[in-house]
Amino acid sequence: MSFYIGREASKLWKRICSEVTTEINLLAENWKYLLAGLVFQYVHGLAARGVHYLHRPGPILQDVGFVLLPELGKEKAYISETLFTIIFLSFVLWTFHPFILKSRKIYTVLIWCRVLAFLVASQFLRIITFYSTQLPGPNYHCREGSKLATLPRPDNALEVLLLNFPRGVVYGCGDLIFSSHMIFTLVFVRTYHKYGTRRWIQQLGWLLAVVQSLLIVASRKHYTVDVVVAWYTVNLVVFFVDKKFPELPDRSSAVATLLPVSTKDKDGRTKEENHKLLNGNSGDPADWRQRTQVNGKIVENGNTLHADSAMNGA
Repeated sequence: MSFYIGREASKLWKRICSEVTTEINLLAENWKYLLAGLVFQYVHGLAARGVHYLHRPGPILQDVGFVLLPELGKEKAYISETLFTIIFLSFVLWTFHPFILKSRKIYTVLIWCRVLAFLVASQFLRIITFYSTQLPGPNYHCREGSKLATLPRPDNALEVLLLNFPRGVVYGCGDLIFSSHMIFTLVFVRTYHKYGTRRWIQQLGWLLAVVQSLLIVASRKHYTVDVVVAWYTVNLVVFFVDKKFPELPDRSSAVATLLPVSTKDKDGRTKEENHKLLNGNSGDPADWRQRTQVNGKIVENGNTLHADSAMNGA
């Protein structure tokens, strides 16, 4: 029993080491894209912090979602955040599953390059919309009478740049159209729908996205329009941005098809192709036929040309 456990542990360790090596090679090639995506997450937080200074509380706008869905109340508002946290953490863990599980289909670095590209494009549009018009926030801390509804003038730039994390992120106001929670939720669900292998999880993901939408409105974090706009905007962004990327390689194919060929391999391949060309073989595998040379003439399949035969008196 102990021998079996030790053998399986050894296999798992080798798998992890192999996966780490592959992902490090990919990270060396794509770190700029990942860094740019992460930096923009800070820029997005900075923009949301900035619009909070512009927010002015007022009467809550008429909203069909507020009429149809009962208000959860301040005490139960955590339900929406709890579901979002579950979706977020589940997706993050799934992107790292190739390090442990045998049934690998994705590369972690490449998946996050795509995900961050979807997030950046969606968040860029979001920044434009919520700076265009500031609506009175429906959230409890954004209503009239709340001290957090409008931020006092900052004493220094550092106060703005540090975002007052995490309190400033949780208790933000003014960044309404469209919902940031739905951006992350829809990007994650669409990504798993395309690259995930469990059909029931794909269906569950879409169900949770719908439930998340209802909870956001019921907890009065956003107006219904914020959620509706997120649904069609994010899906369109992912659809068009995804077309700009080459298709993600399947893990069933060899790693060599994804990773760049080393200089040594390139030189060896070039010499081999030149050798074939000098011997009368083309680089096309379909044209690699046996050829010989007779009296300086290239002959296919060992049959000499009639012109050579006549010149030699045969």
